[in-house]
Amino acid sequence: MLTIDLHAVTANYRTLKVHAAQAECGAVVKSNGYGLGLSHIAHALLAAGCRTFFITNIEEGITLRQALAERAPVVRIFVLSGPAPGAEGLIDAHDLIPVLSTMDQIDQWAAHGRARGARPAAIKIDTGMTRLGLATSDVDTLAAAPDRLDGITLELVMSHLACADEPDNPWNSVQLAAFESARAKLPATPASLANSAGIMLGPEYQFDLVRPGAALYGISTVQGRANTMAPVVTLEGKILQIRHVDSKTPVGYGATRRVPAGRHLATVAVGYSDGYPRLLGNRGAGYVDNIRVPIVGRVSMDLVTFDVTDVPESRLRANGFINLIGPHYSIDDLAADADTIGYEILTRLGCRFRRVHVGGDG
Repeated sequence: MLTIDLHAVTANYRTLKVHAAQAECGAVVKSNGYGLGLSHIAHALLAAGCRTFFITNIEEGITLRQALAERAPVVRIFVLSGPAPGAEGLIDAHDLIPVLSTMDQIDQWAAHGRARGARPAAIKIDTGMTRLGLATSDVDTLAAAPDRLDGITLELVMSHLACADEPDNPWNSVQLAAFESARAKLPATPASLANSAGIMLGPEYQFDLVRPGAALYGISTVQGRANTMAPVVTLEGKILQIRHVDSKTPVGYGATRRVPAGRHLATVAVGYSDGYPRLLGNRGAGYVDNIRVPIVGRVSMDLVTFDVTDVPESRLRANGFINLIGPHYSIDDLAADADTIGYEILTRLGCRFRRVHVGGDG
């Protein structure tokens, strides 16, 4: 069972809003609200005062607009992947704002705006991520031919930080300088550079709008610093069977772990088909109350086995639960044991988990 605490989401939003000082605090709710339920997350954030949202594609944008239909006039939804050819009508119909990352997208959207009336858009500039965004040469082209923006009402000029999770990384200041230089060549427009970690770099990185994502959901986003965000998710796995091992025996595929006689093992209904990482085999853990129970053997498609010998028998039973993410073993702890990051863990948690949303107005 996956429990999502919407009070924690809104508390994290308000904390980030304080750190953002004078900048507007938006919210990145892409990938189904980082896997936690787009509609529930968006409603909770809306109740906390958020009015600007970022999603990945048009389909997500339509879902979000429909979920927030009653508040449509006061909510901006930016589509990070831009306008797909032929989708102009859908974008208009659902009041979405495309983020334009190439000259082709700019020309396409400008032509649509000249034909139907000026349309809102954001422009993304690549300042050193080398992923999406206009190159320096593209910005120079626009500066030399500003009429190419005719038909577009610029809502935002934005970029994305590559190393904000490392506060002392000099690439942060390089990107900041590149962003300031590029936006100075474009029409005066509100600007956005900071993601979750970027907010913590200070006011000079915050501009007019900040775009937190992972921090909203309780993930640690700054290396070497304690995570001050409230935990949002609790994950529990149901115990299907408990057995006592009478002699030294292998556990799981490949017999990668042998346990000695006298151990108690609990087989739990979770596996890599649920997004629970296979790399946790023989290295991850769960908790029963405050007692750590290590994983023994490989993680299977639907099952994983824990050594529960240290748990008093009175606390264990079939159809009970082992805590897989919670107060003693966070998303980031689990991610470290799986040699990945909390972002991947959160967004991979599968649809087979029963999701329960608690708290908030979501």
